[in-house]
Amino acid sequence: MALFLSESDVRAVLTMPLALAAVESAHRALACEGAQDTPRQRTKLPKTMLHILQGALPGENVIGYKAYTSNRSGARFLVHLFAADTGVPEAVVEANFLGMMRTGAASGLASRLLARPGARTAGIFGAGWQARGHLEALCTALPGLERIFVLARDREWLTAFCREQEERLQREIVPAASAQEAVAERDIVGTVTTASSPLFDAEWLTPGTHINAAGSNSLLRRELSPQCVARCELIVVDSVDTALKEAGDLLPALETGRLCSRQLVELGDILTGRHPGRTGPESISLFESQGLAVQDLALAQKVVALARERKLGTEYPLCV
Repeated sequence: MALFLSESDVRAVLTMPLALAAVESAHRALACEGAQDTPRQRTKLPKTMLHILQGALPGENVIGYKAYTSNRSGARFLVHLFAADTGVPEAVVEANFLGMMRTGAASGLASRLLARPGARTAGIFGAGWQARGHLEALCTALPGLERIFVLARDREWLTAFCREQEERLQREIVPAASAQEAVAERDIVGTVTTASSPLFDAEWLTPGTHINAAGSNSLLRRELSPQCVARCELIVVDSVDTALKEAGDLLPALETGRLCSRQLVELGDILTGRHPGRTGPESISLFESQGLAVQDLALAQKVVALARERKLGTEYPLCV
């Protein structure tokens, strides 16, 4: 019988190292093993939107989808897993925490692959729910990271957020005084916001910086300016097909011809050595993160396996 995992069940077993390993395996499978990923589809109503990501990891015998609704009252996430060989339902997983961790893990993996060696400082835009996973992933993937500047609009909230995360992650995490302080002289810059206009001036970027842009997944959202994108010698995406549909930071340049799809490199190609990645210490690199079904499926499957070992969750009466 299928297993249902609640948010509390997921939290009991899911760690950032597990998330990093799952996201890496998903991208390797997408690059080499015939995995399939379908870009996000949306159904819009005046008050609520339904989002669906679907895919398959044949090597792991899993096929499935993540469905979530967004509304002024919040967002609600569920991952559905099926056995690829039989089509039998395997699990339904509440995926708010899971999604936050896998989003952060994608940026952590990209930073490990693309940031220049010896990276010590980072700047993060955003101090919300997703920023928690982003910070934890950076600290886990890059043990040498020492100081992280965080910027958000609400200073009181920002101060409390930095204090909490510093205690949780045992790194120096400080409120940035300005956008320029969050960007200038940083080895890594991350954007985890819902911004509709660019967050910083491209001229503030220091040669050698790696950027993780995780907030812009539609044309209405934009965290980076065209000038910033133009400064990036290497532009990496989780999936070219998905980026061409919803990467708000890249679409304006793609539409005007200042950027072409052939310039986009998939993260899996960096992992497998098909593309060399960073070319030198002065190169500015960008990872444009949209989120993929295969990331969710790979992580949910690992979480379900651990939950079964620990006898967590409840049986879910689905037709088989």
